[in-house]
Amino acid sequence: MKFSIGDKIILKQTGEKGHVTAYINQDMFEVEVKGVSFPVYKDDIDHPYLKWFTEGKKKKTVQSIPDVLPLEKQQFRKPKLAKGAYLSFMPEYKPDVFEDEVSFIKIYLINELPQAVYFQYSVSDKNQRTLFKHEGKLHGFGHIYLHALPFEEMNEQPRFYWELTDADDTTNATATDVLRIRPQKLFEHINTLLLNNEPSFSYLLVDGFVPKPKEQQKESIAPPPKKQVKHTQTDWRDSLPRLEIDLHIENLVPDTKGMNNADMLHIQLAALHDHLRAVMKNRQERTIIIHGLGKGVLRDEVHKALREIPQVSKFSNEWQGRYGFGATEVWFKY
Repeated sequence: MKFSIGDKIILKQTGEKGHVTAYINQDMFEVEVKGVSFPVYKDDIDHPYLKWFTEGKKKKTVQSIPDVLPLEKQQFRKPKLAKGAYLSFMPEYKPDVFEDEVSFIKIYLINELPQAVYFQYSVSDKNQRTLFKHEGKLHGFGHIYLHALPFEEMNEQPRFYWELTDADDTTNATATDVLRIRPQKLFEHINTLLLNNEPSFSYLLVDGFVPKPKEQQKESIAPPPKKQVKHTQTDWRDSLPRLEIDLHIENLVPDTKGMNNADMLHIQLAALHDHLRAVMKNRQERTIIIHGLGKGVLRDEVHKALREIPQVSKFSNEWQGRYGFGATEVWFKY
């Protein structure tokens, strides 16, 4: 049975309705059902009007319940990926005179773990220019479409930065790394897909999470040391400069009860300025300011403050394996 892009379809297994969004090959299509896009085999979908027609022809008869229920026929289902989290790459083809050519590659994040994960993801080209970035939460056994890259850019060996955190267990350590696919390996992957009539190839990121070192677990569980809010500025000003400062409010005060957002921001900026004064007094070359992600209010205020300091040579809020996009690195000139 033939299908074209835009045709309405119905999934034979579940009866859910959707439509065709892309042609993959002669046996596979990409469909969208309830806002989710995924590949399916041609034999697993049908035209809805055919179902309506056949159901209309059936006569209503009273069926008696048999003494022995027939066994359900086992249907072939393509096995899922093994337990773990993956980056999956799906080539999209365009017709050519001699053979189909890859025009671009769609990239998915697939979670075959039972627990939900927080993810941070970005792609940079060979000149460290960010092409795409995204972050969020992915539930267990779920997947999300991230973006597409033209095939020419894939041949330039972009860097895929990723960071995964167990959303259900804070005692587990965060996993992070960088993936790069060489052109020769990419060519091998695509040839294998064509030979095996498969839609995509995947790279395993993690097959599970490992616990944090005991020292880090104790630090995360133990309550923060008690400090008096009114002494915050003096404490930071008199302390020795460090390579980094964490401006999360729970690291600066023991309790935020009764504070509004403006009060907390005032404390965070005061701690920032005291830290920068100590850094410049000791003529440090660089420091790292951890401001987190959130809605970006604290990050923007930090950047605004840095622009007003003549000794700041430059600063950068690029991806870092330890912090993701939640920190800004600062360099000084004297």
